[in-house]
Parts: sequence; C-alpha cells; structure tokens
Amino acid sequence: MATIKDVAKKAGVSISVVSKTFNNYVDVSEETRQRIFTVAKELNYTPNIVAKNLSSKKQMTFGLISSGVLNDNVKDNNAFDIFKGVYREVSESRFELSIYLIDSQKQKQQSYVQYCRERNIGGAILQGIRTDDPYYKELINTDIPCVVLDIMNETKNGMIGSVSIENAQASKEMALHLLNRNHRRIAVMCGTKETYVNKERMNGLEEALQSYGMSLSDVDVLDADFSEEAAYELTKAFLQTKQPTAFLCFSDLMAFGVMKAVKEAGLRIPEDVSVTGFDDLVFSGFTTPPLTTIKQDFVEIGKAAAKLLQDIKENKLERQHIWVKHELMVRDSVKTLSSH
Repeated sequence: MATIKDVAKKAGVSISVVSKTFNNYVDVSEETRQRIFTVAKELNYTPNIVAKNLSSKKQMTFGLISSGVLNDNVKDNNAFDIFKGVYREVSESRFELSIYLIDSQKQKQQSYVQYCRERNIGGAILQGIRTDDPYYKELINTDIPCVVLDIMNETKNGMIGSVSIENAQASKEMALHLLNRNHRRIAVMCGTKETYVNKERMNGLEEALQSYGMSLSDVDVLDADFSEEAAYELTKAFLQTKQPTAFLCFSDLMAFGVMKAVKEAGLRIPEDVSVTGFDDLVFSGFTTPPLTTIKQDFVEIGKAAAKLLQDIKENKLERQHIWVKHELMVRDSVKTLSSH
C-alpha cells in the first residue's frame, strides 16, 4: 500500500508539498498539484482522513448518529432527507462527515461518547434518539458539541443545541382545522408516549380543544407507536364499536394504516370519516384521497442541524434552538360537516 512518502519521492517533491496538495493549500502551483494527483492515482494512494484527524489538534469530523434509518417502512423517507440536508451543509464546509446507524432501543454495543472519542469526532448530530436512551444522557453531559433533532435538550450544557419544528403549534393548527369544520367525535392516533414530539403534539391538541371548551377526555386517544401496522389494527378494532367523524394522526405512516382500515370497514374518506396526518411524506400527496397533513422540511432540518453544530464548534452560537417552519397542507381527506 502506497504511502505519502512514496508519492513525494516519485513526484520529486517534499512530503509537506504532497500534504498541502491534498489539503487544498493555495501555495502549490497547478502544475505541481496535477503531477502529484497523477502520481497518487498511479500508486493508488489516498490520504488517510482518520489518521489526519488523529494527528491534528483540531477535530474536523462531525458524526451523524441516527436511529431512524433502521425502521423497516419503505414509505418513511424522513431520515434520508435529514441525511441529505446534513450532507449538503457539511460538504460545503471544511468538516468531514461520519455516519453511525444504530437502533436506539436495542443499542447495547457502544456508547456514543466512545464512538466519538475513537474517531476523534468534533461534534455529533443525533437523530431518532430517545431521551430514555442512557447513551444519549451520557453524551449530552460531556464536552462534545451536540445537536439533537426533535428533542428539547433538558440540560444547561452550552455545547448542546437542538432543531425541530414547533410541534405543539403544528398539532394545534391541525386540530383546529378539524374543529373549525365542526368535527367533535375525533379519534386521535398517537405515537410513542416517551418521545418529545408526541408530548408536544398532545399539548397542541389540548390547547386547540380548550379553545372550543373541550378537553382530552372528549376525544378517543389511541397509542400506535408511530407504526402503520399498529394504527391499522387499532383502527380496525375501534371501528367495530365506534365511528368518529375524524381521525387525527400524529404521523402520515399511522394515517396510512388508518385509511386502509377505514376503507376495509366499507367507509369512505372523507364522506364518512375524515383523516389527517403529520410529516407530508412523499406518498401523502398520492393516497386516495390525497392526505391533509403537516409538512416538515426534513432536508432543511438536516441543514439547520449541521449549521448549528458548526456554530457551536466555532463559538459563534447565537441561539441554542432553531425552529424550522412547518406548513399545513390542506388536501381532500377532510370534510366540512354541517353545524347542526
């Protein structure tokens, strides 16, 4: 395996000139640069980025630690859109990106701190991580700069930032969308109770109900763990004893499960039952009928997270939390009921 010394020798330059060439220093002539690249290609030499990081005092790699990619639903592209946003932002900076895919609920192999230390990672973005994950708690209490997605950090650690949409506000807007159209018999399809986003969406729903003189006890709440299959099974069982005028779902995946069960029960959407979602997945505009939902810009969330992490790393932090805009996408899955 060729080394930097081999390249320098064959190109007739010093090791430092080869190093400068691969680090894009401007004081290397274009002719020399091209000669070094040609020799490197001939010798099949590539610079060792990990070694370069370890030998330099500055940690120039960011880690994206994600649990979201390992879910098995092909319709859910959220994690990949976040990847795109993070990658786009990091690729335009002077940092490298290292990706670590885990299952937060089964995570037993290696702590995030250990992962970051071993790779000399200078900062981490955490996506799809649960707050009850002990490795999450360990990481946010260290001196490693971190940005968490969809979790409001419960720490005074100034090295921690967070990015999300205003989940409570978005949920409130969706609930009001149904209430304003005279829906009162509402079934709420909730996600995973322990998650920050689920708690926030419940808060928003509660605020909307209160503005109509109602409370959570006036609606049916079902827990489907953000699962399409669980939402389908719960809806099937629920419709055998009750028929709401609307299902308010805390994710599009759950809405897909609800829509399937509603149709199998011989009911029409929205003529008999209205359905709403949350996320605006790619498939949501193509369901029958197209799904009314909350649009989250996951690419922008990823970009904002990478930018915030750079700001923390470079001591340019102006605010610790970034709100990314959401949008209520009104489509054809909600019917306006008569007020009588």
